[in-house]
Parts: sequence; C-alpha cells; structure tokens
Amino acid sequence: MFRLRPFVFIAVCALVACGGGGGGTPVPHGTPTKPGATATPTSGPTSAPPGTGPAGAIKHVVVIIQENRSFDNLFNGFPGADTAQSGVTSTGATVALRPVSLSNSAIDLDHNHTTWYRTYAGGNLFFDLVSAGGGTSLTPYSYVPPSDNAPYFALAKKYALADRMFQSNTGPSFVSHQYLVAGSTQLSNGEFVAENPLPDLKGIWGCDEPAYNRAATLAPNGVDGPGVFPCFTYKTIADELDAKALSWKYYAPAIGTGFGAIWSTFDANQQIRDSADWTTKVISPETTVLSDLAAGTPLPDVTWVVPSFQNSDHPGNGSSTGPAWVTSIVNAIGTSSDWNSTAIFVVWDDWGGWFDHVSPPQIDSMGLGFRVPLIVISPYAKHGYVSHVQHEFGSILKFTEETFGLAPLAASDTRADDFADCFDYTTGPQPFSLFSSKLQSKDFLRQTPGSRPPDDD
Repeated sequence: MFRLRPFVFIAVCALVACGGGGGGTPVPHGTPTKPGATATPTSGPTSAPPGTGPAGAIKHVVVIIQENRSFDNLFNGFPGADTAQSGVTSTGATVALRPVSLSNSAIDLDHNHTTWYRTYAGGNLFFDLVSAGGGTSLTPYSYVPPSDNAPYFALAKKYALADRMFQSNTGPSFVSHQYLVAGSTQLSNGEFVAENPLPDLKGIWGCDEPAYNRAATLAPNGVDGPGVFPCFTYKTIADELDAKALSWKYYAPAIGTGFGAIWSTFDANQQIRDSADWTTKVISPETTVLSDLAAGTPLPDVTWVVPSFQNSDHPGNGSSTGPAWVTSIVNAIGTSSDWNSTAIFVVWDDWGGWFDHVSPPQIDSMGLGFRVPLIVISPYAKHGYVSHVQHEFGSILKFTEETFGLAPLAASDTRADDFADCFDYTTGPQPFSLFSSKLQSKDFLRQTPGSRPPDDD
C-alpha cells in the first residue's frame, strides 16, 4: 500500500479524467422504465431555505450507515409496510422467500451496477439473475428471520420506518457512500462513477489506493467509460459544513495499519483526505462514538457512523450483532443531553443483491436503485409511522441542508423530499425510553478491533 502524493495524483488524473465537479442534472441514457413510471424533473442546485420544522428544533443530524440489505429482506412482514413473501424468476416461476439468518457466513450476493441492470430487467425484477456467491440462483429470494431483527423492529415500531426509501444509485457500497455525502459521483467529463474500485486493496477505497486502481464509470450515452482513479474533488456536504464553521465527525473503523487505513468514504474526497479534517474529524475506531457520548461530549452538528465488519449487516460476516450495535448508539444518544434536538437516520447503503418486489422509478442514468430500509428516530419523529412517500439518499442530504441552511450539491438532493412526512413538531420533543439489547455499549467498547472493512464488495 502506498499513498499517492499530489504530483502522482495529477499524472493519474490526466490519464483517466479524474476529479471534476459534481452537481447539475445527469443525462438519462435510456434505461428501460417500467410502464407507469415517470421521470422526475431535476434542476441545478439552488439555495436551500434554512430550518427543517420549527427554527432550531433540530440541531444535530446523525446518520448511522448499515450494510447491504433490501427492504423485503430485512423488514419482511413488518406491520403496515409493503413487503412480499414471494417473487417471480426469469423463467416465470413463483418462488417463496425463505429465511436466511443475519449470522449466515456463506452467502455474499453480487450487487454491482451491471448486476442491478440485469436484475431490474426493464422493471420485471428477476433476482435469479443475481450471481449468488455461496448460494444458488434462488438464494436472493430470502428474508431475515424476525428473531434476528427484533431490535430493528422495536426501533421502527416506536418511530418512523420508510418503505419507499430507494438508493439514489444502482450499484454497490463505494458509490452509495459517495451519494450519502455528495449526492452524486458525476465527474467533470459528465461520466458517473458506477462501481467499487478494482482491483481492491484491503478494502481501502479512495485516495490511499495504489496508482493502478480504477473504478468503472458510466458515460452519458450509457456505456462504460474508462476506469477512473477513486480520488475525487467534487464538493461534499462536509465542505459546506466547513465553509459555515459547522461541526461534523465521521466515525469509521480502522482496517489494518498504515497511512490512511480508515474505512471512510471521505478517503475518496481529496479535499477532505488531504486536509486537517482527516485527522480531526474522521474518527477511528468507530466505537469512539460510544465513549464520546458516555463522556458527555456534545454531538457535532452532523455525525456519520459506520460499523466494523463484525457489527455490520453485511451478508456472510457470520455475525448478527448489527441490530444491537445500532441500538447501542441510539440508546447512547437518547440518554444524552442532545436527545431533544437530534434527528437520527438509520440507513442501509445498498440492496446487497437481495430480492425486493418494488420496481424503482428510473429518474436518471444512475438510479433510482432498489429499496433499502430507513428508520427515522427523533424526539420529533412520528410514533409507529410507516412512510409510503418516495425517499432516496438525497433526502438525507436535503434534510441536513434545510436544517443548517446549506445549498443542494447535485441532482439527487435537489429533487429529493426532506422526510417532512416522518416528523411532527406540534407536540414538542418526546422523551426517550431505552431499548433492550443483548449487547450494550460496554460490550462493543470491549470488542477486539478487526482489520476487515465493513464492506469490500
């Protein structure tokens, strides 16, 4: 592993058209659209009005990012939510969904951009066309047993669950995480980064990769462009927060040792990676979020938290501690002095190759992708509410932008809603009640850190 210093990075960019500004309206390329689906018009970024809800009601936004689950897979049978118990294959056969535990250690389904396109199949949703690593062609037709999911169900039953939350992109985690902080992966040449960097180097995705690494791109005409070095210069919401002297932290796991060995999406954003932000605002290990809260450290304005591989919901990790990990963070925030002014969004970064029966509307050349779960937790979140309103990754950015008076970054957060249906500001902040969990903060703080990233595919 070695770090690309600026003069090397410039040479690489000259070869593969690296960097560029995000934002603007992506150019559609004729992705098949299911009959009845309509394209949502987009426009260039404009200034967002400050204030989500009553002025000053929300002062802290927390985004907890979990891994690789579709809505039908993780919240199957949730009361009031739109889920399915069977799906149809490319041969016309109807297949009943079967239970597969979160702790399964053998299955890791393909979920890259090209797999999404093949599975989407013009809106027909043939999940038997997913490459089923460790399984069969019918493995994607699965759901997580309720016994594994009890903490998630408890959080969702208490607060708000979105069953129309879509990825803004149609691909895997590297791109998804960029959409969560930048709203796009569009480069200055008009292409979009569409895939994880390959060849991979111990899961480090970004400027700390070796010079030969590339991430596949999608050109405006719909064909794959030349690979691009995964180190970008388009604006992120962290840049906007910095410009307004607003605070933020990104809690992420360490992955091995060496220069930049932290699994943070900001490793791929050169202006963050090469600034003081990397050493002062990208915090590792990720369990520091629990020790900070226990010590009474105030939440920053915006917080992102990424789990370790062991505590992620990534298929094939052989663990089912993800729900308890999320619950421990929610409990720590809920019992802190910042609870009354906080909005927590628990989101899963991509569908992981798992079946979902809702055909995503096609808005631009990058999405929307399949449904992923999202839970809204806040003293102002509606209780026992299932949102059927269309949301996407850009919605989290939109909520944050409106809360702090920031401008939209790209097309996804310009067009997205702001989760307004999930909140009720008329009754004042509601008190927090602890959620039960087999593992507590102290248990996670005692865990031996691993070296594997929470996602490497």
